[in-house]
This record gives sequence, structure tokens and C-alpha cells, in this order.
Amino acid sequence: MARVELRNVSLDYPLYETGSKTLIGSISSLARLGGRFNADGNKRVSIQALDDVSFSLAEGDRLAVFGHNGAGKSSLLKVLSGFYQPSEGTVICDGKLAAILSLMSGMKMSLSGYENILLGLTMHGVARSHIPAKAEEIAEFSELGAFLNIPISRLSSGMLMRLAFSISTSIQAEILLLDEWVGAGDLAFLAKAQARLDQMLSGSAIVVYATHSGHVAKTLCNKAICLMEGKVAQTGSVEDVVTFYEKEMARLQK
Repeated sequence: MARVELRNVSLDYPLYETGSKTLIGSISSLARLGGRFNADGNKRVSIQALDDVSFSLAEGDRLAVFGHNGAGKSSLLKVLSGFYQPSEGTVICDGKLAAILSLMSGMKMSLSGYENILLGLTMHGVARSHIPAKAEEIAEFSELGAFLNIPISRLSSGMLMRLAFSISTSIQAEILLLDEWVGAGDLAFLAKAQARLDQMLSGSAIVVYATHSGHVAKTLCNKAICLMEGKVAQTGSVEDVVTFYEKEMARLQK
């Protein structure tokens, strides 16, 4: 039975020393991304991207994660996916997991489209005996034909997104992590991509969806949280969290 549980999870990004003006300027730029800055006695600075985050999800749960850009949504998804290890706390994800976050993650620009398909399937843990058939399925879905034989560095951005999306969404999982900023390339591919996502959503036992859209969250999800500076600022029903988030965004934009 699939489940997700976070217990008092925190995540720090170290930024080392702050002795140079260049680094101080870089930190000032990073401040716009959110999180909270901490410093120790040796002038080492870190950004606390997540701060004491806890929640639990069971089969059938769809969690909407709200927050302004830099509030910790992507960091949370990456901790859940195992891409980042938390600085503190415990992360439990029981069940086959798929993370559709940065589509290009793991792809090699010097390899051909077919080679990247094989690489992606291997990274997803697909059994060797199933890889040939799965690779052909991905190739057909991408509609790239002979372009799959050339290095992906020579593909257009739209073709590259088609390939990356086709690989990322090829494996049905029990736990689906989804970032709404994921795009699928050119307009001609969007309807097909949306149908694939809908299929993944309906077939997953648990979904964690980082979003800015109250409408989508109300349609898709049964739970919600709102992050601010890495902390859970509001949790509860989707309706209550959407109301809280929209008021906070209106306040920040004044």
C-alpha cells in the first residue's frame, strides 16, 4: 500500500563564506528566490529551503502544494523524489515513484534520441527484457521519427521537450510528483501531452502537485498546504488553503 510521510523535514543549501563582495552580491540576488538565510560564527551562510515540514499521505490523496516562487515547492518535490537528502527529519515514500520535475534531468546532449530513451528507461529501473518494447512506445509517442537517430543537441527546443516529456511520462507509478511548470514543447503536442498526464494522474495512488492554480487544485486535489520561506504556513482543505494563498499573494504584490 502506497504512502508518503514527512516528519520534521528541513533542507539547507550551504553558500560557504560571505567574505567577498562578489559572493555577497550573489547572495543578494539569491534572496529573491525565497528561503531564509542563516549564518554561523565563521561567516558561513546557508539558505534554509525547507523548515520543519511534516505531513502524511495515504492512497487516494492528491496534495496541492502552494507558495510563491522560491517558497520551497520545488525543494519539497526534490526531497520527496530522493534528489536531495534532508538536512534534518525523515522522509518515507512507500511505492514506485515517478517525478516529473525538470524534464531534461539526466539527459545527455551528446547522445542520440534513442540512446537517451534507453538511458532514461535504465534510470527508471525498467527490466532489460522490457526495454526494447518500451523504447519503441516512447519513440512512437514522441513523433520524432528519424530525428531520434541524431544527437539531441541538434534538435529544436520543441522537439527536445517532446522527447524529454515522452521519456519522463513513460512509466506509471504509485506516487506521482508533478511540477506545473513542466512544459511539453510546441502547441501541436499539448493535447496529447495533457491526455498522457491525465492518464498518469488517474492511475497513481498518491499525487503531490506543486501549483499556483487554485482552480486546478480544487478540481484535482483533496488536500493542500501553502509554503512560505520553507515553512508550512497553512494546511487543511483545498478551499481554505487557496483562500489563504490568494490573500498572501495579493499582500505581497502591494
